[in-house]
Amino acid sequence: MTMSGETFERGLVLGLGCRPGTSTAEVLDLAKAVLAAAGYPARPLQAVASLDARALEPALSALSDHFAVPFVTFAAARLEAETPRIATPSAAVFRLTGCHGVAEAAALAAAGAGARLLVARRTSGQATAAVAEAESEQAFAPMSSTGVVASCQIESSSPAWELAG
Repeated sequence: MTMSGETFERGLVLGLGCRPGTSTAEVLDLAKAVLAAAGYPARPLQAVASLDARALEPALSALSDHFAVPFVTFAAARLEAETPRIATPSAAVFRLTGCHGVAEAAALAAAGAGARLLVARRTSGQATAAVAEAESEQAFAPMSSTGVVASCQIESSSPAWELAG
């Protein structure tokens, strides 16, 4: 996990969505594909991000552990605020989650107001993934002792991430 106060320059944020019970292998395969398209590992991965309803989803937290980065989640209303910046809004996703996109919106929300989407939503059978490029610098606040971030409230204009544990 990332230590408090560490900063990164123009790293990547992996946004993920999945159906409950999706296998770690499926999510990992999809994540590797979108990250490769975004230039990983030459460009550092800063975080894995998703909808707060997936905060305890084993496959998503396993990816955070696999890449040794924080796992941050957002309320549907916060992800919905990212709709103007996402490439593939979906009315069907909105009916299920309360936001028009999970993977793209979570990646953008975690990456900050100046972030840009590098890889639009890609899907597997049960999961979605997208990658955003973070603002020029991001700083992480202290993590919880477990390394799992169940929820976070991040304002788009905030230059630093405050992770609630």
